[in-house]
Amino acid sequence: MKGDDVIEVFRLQAPVWEFKYGDLLGHLKIMHDAIGFRSTLTGKNYTMEWYELFQLGNCTFPHLRPEMDVPFWCNQGAACFFEGIDDIHWKDNGTLVLVATISGNMFNKMAKWVKQDNETGIYYETWTVQASPEKEAETWFESYDCSKFVLRTYEKLAELGAPFKKIETNYTRIFLYSGEPTYLGNETSVFGPTGNKTLALAIRRFYYPFKPYLSTKEFLLSLLRIFDVVIMHRQFYLFYNFEYWFLPMKFPFIKITYEEIPLPNRNKTFPGF
Repeated sequence: MKGDDVIEVFRLQAPVWEFKYGDLLGHLKIMHDAIGFRSTLTGKNYTMEWYELFQLGNCTFPHLRPEMDVPFWCNQGAACFFEGIDDIHWKDNGTLVLVATISGNMFNKMAKWVKQDNETGIYYETWTVQASPEKEAETWFESYDCSKFVLRTYEKLAELGAPFKKIETNYTRIFLYSGEPTYLGNETSVFGPTGNKTLALAIRRFYYPFKPYLSTKEFLLSLLRIFDVVIMHRQFYLFYNFEYWFLPMKFPFIKITYEEIPLPNRNKTFPGF
């Protein structure tokens, strides 16, 4: 962007899989977040969002291949930047609202940071794992998803001097609740030639019900198996940063929240515009 350009920054939010199910997941507050930009100099609009490159389900659970013992993960994520803002997509069932105004110089500095951020965190993580729903509870694992990217970007813009409006901003978080996790090993130590065959089989059996099915009968059977393992036997196997962990699940086991996280305060020591 030209340094003297004035860029409008928009908060974008819509239900996950809105293109397929409309506002269905919006009723459960399962939302996707992004950021929009508008150049007042050229009138052009742009969208920036951090996406799971192979869809949410593939990022959350692996593919099990009959010919391979090792689960196959498609959990890469990346920031995508493209021209245009799909107004209908964001407005009909979600949010499109102005949150800040920045200079072209500030935008260019943010863009360099986005490139660095993109090269640092390359894996999508759906779950936030905590010891309990209490506010001060121990957090075992943090999620790394679209909302976290938006929050990191807002923080960077505030650090650069961007003044944000005072409006309420809420974000989806999906929690798992467990006791202290147990480290199990990485792909090689679990599934390799000298790996733990019993553990490898247990992990494959755990993930089997999560694979996509076509028939209603198979889907219902999978739900029963998941309920039995996660709720009744209180077991969950988590794959996080190339490593497998065992989670001894605790009540209430899983929870979806739509929490308010305020927009950041401007760094007044930075020249900004």
